[in-house]
Amino acid sequence: MQRQPTKHLLSRYLYVYPEESNKTTGAIRFLDSTRQCFDRNNWDGHFTGSAWVVDQTRNWILMTHHYQLNLWLQLGGHAEGRPNLLDVALAEAREESGLSRFIVLSDEIFDLDIHPIPQYNRTPTHLHYDVRFIFEARHGDEEIIISDESHDVAWVHVDDVLNKNPEPSMVRMLSKMKSFPVK
Repeated sequence: MQRQPTKHLLSRYLYVYPEESNKTTGAIRFLDSTRQCFDRNNWDGHFTGSAWVVDQTRNWILMTHHYQLNLWLQLGGHAEGRPNLLDVALAEAREESGLSRFIVLSDEIFDLDIHPIPQYNRTPTHLHYDVRFIFEARHGDEEIIISDESHDVAWVHVDDVLNKNPEPSMVRMLSKMKSFPVK
């Protein structure tokens, strides 16, 4: 399996965000040491790809109320063995929202988070090494279709994102989003 592109992305992310070195070097170690790191059935953990979707004004974020976790989150999901996490994030954004027209604002990692996923049915507790990319979609251009993985999918105003989910990674992504200019 081709790992070098992911390692290259993580290394560049480490250069841009040295203050996040603990988790970034942890993700690189995991990538280097875990044969099935892109396989969702690896219960030590696995990589996932996520999409932080902003509208053209940067005032709205497309979020999903995740069915299993019961949290408002960015769109995203399992790599299913695919090492190209940008492609994973884009496919998951389309699948979970029903939207088809996304602009990739950067092919670099927008954010990285490593977090535990609680046990669910027969799935044991494990880690997600979540690699996140930033996309743009036009608010109101397409009808949102809610997948069976969500209670809801909606455009959430930036002022309300932390009311939906105040986790540190949401705070971090809102802060990073400010560096992406409106076209």
